[in-house]
Amino acid sequence: MPEISVLMPIRNCADTLPEAIDSILRQSFPDWELILCDDGSTDNTRAVASSYAERFPEKLRLLVNPVNLGLNRTLNRCLAEAKGRYIARMDGDDRCSPDRFEKERAVLEAEQDIALVSSAMTHFDEAGEWGLQTHPERPSARDFLHGSPFCHAPCMMRREACLAVGGYSEGKRLLRVEDYHLWMKLYAAGYRGRNLPEPLYSMRDDRAARKRRRFRYRLNEAYVRALCVRRLHLPLPGYLFALRPILVGLLPARLYDLLHKRRMKGGCP
Repeated sequence: MPEISVLMPIRNCADTLPEAIDSILRQSFPDWELILCDDGSTDNTRAVASSYAERFPEKLRLLVNPVNLGLNRTLNRCLAEAKGRYIARMDGDDRCSPDRFEKERAVLEAEQDIALVSSAMTHFDEAGEWGLQTHPERPSARDFLHGSPFCHAPCMMRREACLAVGGYSEGKRLLRVEDYHLWMKLYAAGYRGRNLPEPLYSMRDDRAARKRRRFRYRLNEAYVRALCVRRLHLPLPGYLFALRPILVGLLPARLYDLLHKRRMKGGCP
């Protein structure tokens, strides 16, 4: 059994997938498996993934959804196939540092009272790295008022904790906020997590990525924020924080891009 199972749903990322997979192959901690699942790609993504699975059959497994199922259901399909003690995430258009698994696993091994560890995350585009995203080192329930207190893609979780809360929820109102909702379920069940201040992951944040931030997903984030107030027993004025994603989504696109880049360059959550 591998120590770490890496979940990587993929869709229409043929150009960036080799860089993402290569960053996993270069990990200093060797005991891992990578589970890829193609979710209805219309480009060459499946062929790229197949070529890697054929070259590294002992490390990579490729699943194929018969139709596009969406990220939440695809993550659960990968999770059902996972054999590792720990569950890590990776996206098909990002990259991570060679010592990411080693450092995150060390935290989970040393601190048995936490179920989740993530790290700071840099943002990059075709011009290079331009921003840094950070979160509190040991988030409390109140930190959920300000949005997801952990970066999803750099995370590593205890498999038993993830399964204990039912994995990723699949409702339509949870699309693109599946991670935020999962963290809420973990905290509501008594689990806790930690963020490493060192950026161990780099997220592609270019024009194509920003186009995926649709307004309906901001409504979903507002919904989860409101759930956090109730499920985590936060003060009732916390419901006001649920309005922020909606208000941000109403900003003109150019103003949003300007504020987004300014916030990331400041290293703010």
